[in-house]
Amino acid sequence: MGVMENNEFKKDGKRQVTMAAVGRLAGVSQVTVSRALSHPDKVSAQTLLRINDAIKVTGFVPNALAGALASKKSNLISALIPSLTNIVYATFITAFSEKLREHGYQILLSETGFEPEAEEALVATHLSRRPDAILLTGIHHSARARQMLLGAGIPIVEVWDITDSPVDMCVGFDHVEAGRRAAEFLFEQGNTRAATITAKDERAVRRQSAFANRFEYLSKGHVAESNTGGPASIRAGRDALSDLIENHGLTSGAVFCSSDLLAQGALIEAQARGIPVPQGISIMGFGDQDFARDVEPSLTTVAIDRTRLGHVTAEALLARINGTQRPKSVTDIGFEIVRRTSA
Repeated sequence: MGVMENNEFKKDGKRQVTMAAVGRLAGVSQVTVSRALSHPDKVSAQTLLRINDAIKVTGFVPNALAGALASKKSNLISALIPSLTNIVYATFITAFSEKLREHGYQILLSETGFEPEAEEALVATHLSRRPDAILLTGIHHSARARQMLLGAGIPIVEVWDITDSPVDMCVGFDHVEAGRRAAEFLFEQGNTRAATITAKDERAVRRQSAFANRFEYLSKGHVAESNTGGPASIRAGRDALSDLIENHGLTSGAVFCSSDLLAQGALIEAQARGIPVPQGISIMGFGDQDFARDVEPSLTTVAIDRTRLGHVTAEALLARINGTQRPKSVTDIGFEIVRRTSA
């Protein structure tokens, strides 16, 4: 091998290993290094060995963006989800990522929170990286974000919700119908009074509104509401049930929570106050998180097959990227009410 000249630096003085430097160390041209990286079958075994040795010695990392400009493919899929710590989103994004990695794609993942402005900024940032496709959580976006997405010219999938007018395609379930079905279930269990505990999340608010409308129609009574004003947590669930008891006079009936985490908090608060569940107050969650069957009493909830959601979403994007078929614009994976002992 030749000797690498010590003349290529970044502005901060740190060495920047280039393809040309790798070529000098391997005793070949920069063009040969490029060919070895993109088409190793077109380089002799001995030359390829020298180039690979030079890459190991220098720690050179090929410029994926340059390759993407040439091939018009980045092999990156952008994914924007509200929360990285919420197991509901983490489970489906894991299944989504696993399926895409099988086909040579990597995920560029960002957390948006629940504010449209934050999502809009991240949409711009991710699109500037030229991903081959983008995943968004939900169907409600700012006008500017929607404009950028429509102009991107890449496959786009919105998940965790459905609409008749997706940006490109959507995979999810009907939140309004989930709220209605939860109301019917709790009414059929003999509850004539109900309340809701809802986190600050547009989809959760839609479920709450649908639940309240349906239960009030069935029971001819008012449904009290406690909105956490922020994300779901056990503390927020405890505080919300306290609010319903102390400020809304809830002493019996059913409580529909917008997440299992809030429902767990409500369970703890009921137990702390000596209120039996479900004999005194029935509690129902949403999401069927891993702990739902193991708390005491076990949590009645609305289950979404998150692994299936991830796989179906990945398959839809792959079909669009590869042009093998035109996937459906709207895919409804449905939901299931899981009856356990808390309601």
